[in-house]
Amino acid sequence: MQPEITTLTAKKTSVLATNKVLRNTYFLLSLTLVFSAITAILSMASNAQPGAIISIIGMFGLLFLTQALRNSVWGIFSAFAFTGFMGYVLGPTLNFYIHNFSNGGQLIITALGGTGAIFLALSAYTLMTRKNFSYMGGFLSAAIMVAFIASLAGLFFHMPLFQLFISGIFMLICSALIMYYTSAIIHGGETNYIMATISIYVALLNIFMGLLNILGAFAGNRN
Repeated sequence: MQPEITTLTAKKTSVLATNKVLRNTYFLLSLTLVFSAITAILSMASNAQPGAIISIIGMFGLLFLTQALRNSVWGIFSAFAFTGFMGYVLGPTLNFYIHNFSNGGQLIITALGGTGAIFLALSAYTLMTRKNFSYMGGFLSAAIMVAFIASLAGLFFHMPLFQLFISGIFMLICSALIMYYTSAIIHGGETNYIMATISIYVALLNIFMGLLNILGAFAGNRN
């Protein structure tokens, strides 16, 4: 009888811990998304132009810093710094759509709405079915690497249609990543809500950028 009680207690403790990580992840994610939106608006208002080198150094630097501080309270501040910086870097792209498309604002709002709908649908599906998507880890890592290299090639050779294709591929990969990370949380594979937040944030950002790029190509009205 005692082993059964111990097993039930362990399972209950595991469920409580998982629910706590999930709640903390969604709470921190919502806060960082709002903060990122604020810095994006400030970036747009100031017509900021951080440049590619600063953007890359800042992004990876703050990402590594957050990972290093993930087990301390400073990791939360680092997460806000990372997401805030990403919002700041996003500002010039949003300004491009606002100034170069007559329906630029509508494109941005549509992309935001689409990103939110995708996140809610995929998260709800994963939470309701409680499927374990851990088997996708290796495939997704390889897919991200291939897609990233392909996107660089598309920029170098300036192939707009190929870039649209890559945007669609990135959206599919990041959609799968949302299910993968959510599954990792509910099955105990991810116990750090700071890193879970950053992972889902990056996936959402890529989905938003992919949607915006595709909408701009097919539904945008250039000035």
